[in-house]
Amino acid sequence: MLQPAVHYFLHFIAIALIAWLVDRENWKQAYLILLATMLVDLDHLFATPVFDPDRCGIGYHPLHSEMAIIGYIFGSIFVKHRIIRLIFIGLLFHMFTDLIDCLWSFSKCSECYYASEIYKLKESFFN
Repeated sequence: MLQPAVHYFLHFIAIALIAWLVDRENWKQAYLILLATMLVDLDHLFATPVFDPDRCGIGYHPLHSEMAIIGYIFGSIFVKHRIIRLIFIGLLFHMFTDLIDCLWSFSKCSECYYASEIYKLKESFFN
C-alpha cells in the first residue's frame, strides 16, 4: 500500500514543490504544466496488456525509453525557453518517479528485474 502512495505522491504532490522552486510567482501555472507532463503515460496504451503491475515502464514504453530520457535530460539542461524547459523537467521527474517505482518492485520481484529493460541495458554495458 505504501508503494502506490509514494508513487502518486511524487507524481501529483511533489511536483507542486518543484513548481514553487522553479517559479515562485507563477507556481500554479508551473504546476499545471508539470501536471500535463503526465500525458507521457499515454504511451502505455501501446502496450499489451496496457497495465501490468510487474512491468517496469522505464525502457519498455516508447516515451520512457533510454533515448527519450536522454532527450529529457538535454532538454532540461540546454533549452532556454521557460515553459519548454519546465516540460522537460517534468518529463525527467516523471521518469525518476517511475524509476523509484521500478526499483521498489524489483525489491519484491527478482523475476521482474531480470525481465526488465533496465536489466538488459545494464547487461549490455557491463558484460
